[in-house]
Amino acid sequence: MPTVDIPAQTLDPTGVAAGVKRFRADVGALALRGFDWPLLGAALGLVACSLIVLDGATRHDVPGSPHYYVSRQAIFAVVGLGLMFAASRLDYSRLRELRPQIYAFLVGSNLLVLLVGAASHGSRRWFNLGAFQFQPSELGKVLLIVVLAAFVAEHQRERNPLRVTTAVLALTALPALLVFAQPDLGSALVYGAIALMVLYIGGMPWQHVASLVAIAAVAIVGILGLAPAAGVHVLKGYQTDRLTAFLHPGEDPSGQGYQQDQAQIAIGAGERTGRGPSHATQTQLDFIPEHHTDFIFSVVGESYGFAGAAVVLTLYALLLWRALRILTGARDQFGAMVAAGVVAILMFQTFVNVGMNVGIMPITGVTLPLMSYGGSSMLVTFIALGLLESIALHARGARFGPIQ
Repeated sequence: MPTVDIPAQTLDPTGVAAGVKRFRADVGALALRGFDWPLLGAALGLVACSLIVLDGATRHDVPGSPHYYVSRQAIFAVVGLGLMFAASRLDYSRLRELRPQIYAFLVGSNLLVLLVGAASHGSRRWFNLGAFQFQPSELGKVLLIVVLAAFVAEHQRERNPLRVTTAVLALTALPALLVFAQPDLGSALVYGAIALMVLYIGGMPWQHVASLVAIAAVAIVGILGLAPAAGVHVLKGYQTDRLTAFLHPGEDPSGQGYQQDQAQIAIGAGERTGRGPSHATQTQLDFIPEHHTDFIFSVVGESYGFAGAAVVLTLYALLLWRALRILTGARDQFGAMVAAGVVAILMFQTFVNVGMNVGIMPITGVTLPLMSYGGSSMLVTFIALGLLESIALHARGARFGPIQ
């Protein structure tokens, strides 16, 4: 039998190893080529700002543990980054197939937390997991985006757009009502913003947009004015007071108007460059309530002044700009609507939170993404950014394996 001489160099283990290494490097370069680095840079910049602000604002909040909030926030950020990179490697289009299961988990988790969740200050919003409290309403924001985007994408050719709009509102209403009952008014409002944005990008007629805005306006007037006058209280008393206090900030300075008054005093005291963390008396003497969560932007204003606030807002502008770029460059309608939902979260929460700190929006408990302290918010925001990166990567032609 004839034999074939194989060159010795082809069997050289060193050459094989080098070839495998080059292959892995090529695959890595392909994966990173489409990655949106400015988006990641803006997110990391906001996390860095959060850690700096928390370090100055909370060093005396936990006796014997001056870095309690900072260290935990750093851990949340590191885990969130891992989740972001994992989500960016997913083929987001495969999520369409899981719409029924995702919606069932969305509704089930928010219903379960009402029944067996940890009770705190009259609310049931969290599952107590020991060192970490998981808030289903936060994860529900991303889950709702996927569900609504998948539903609208599947009914793009529906001849009756009103039927699609009604169905989307119904799909949103159930989890939103469960979240509202916890009570978590802020997250319920975010759910509504997600639905409107997905419908808009999905091609909802402008007449429907006008109708929904009119219905929302009538509902707000009815809930805050007509219903209480008739003895029907849809909201709890403190919720109604918070929603209306910003309209007359000077009438109840020691009551529901106290939070916004102190926040505005702090921001004004910061002037151009701030007082510095050690001289920020509004923060250090606890005049600002929830200075590590809802009102962290007022801490930025007092400690670092207009300059610090401008840096934070510039980072949010960069984050939103890159998110919008990804939205407009998505390879399909489903991806565009998922990106639109993430934009809705970032834009709505940033505007409402900053607005309530400066006194132009009511207090609703909406946190500032990547800045406010909190594990659930940090992790979910990074997951949402990971979905944006997945959309960007696939739009630019990067190829990945199947979802693991």
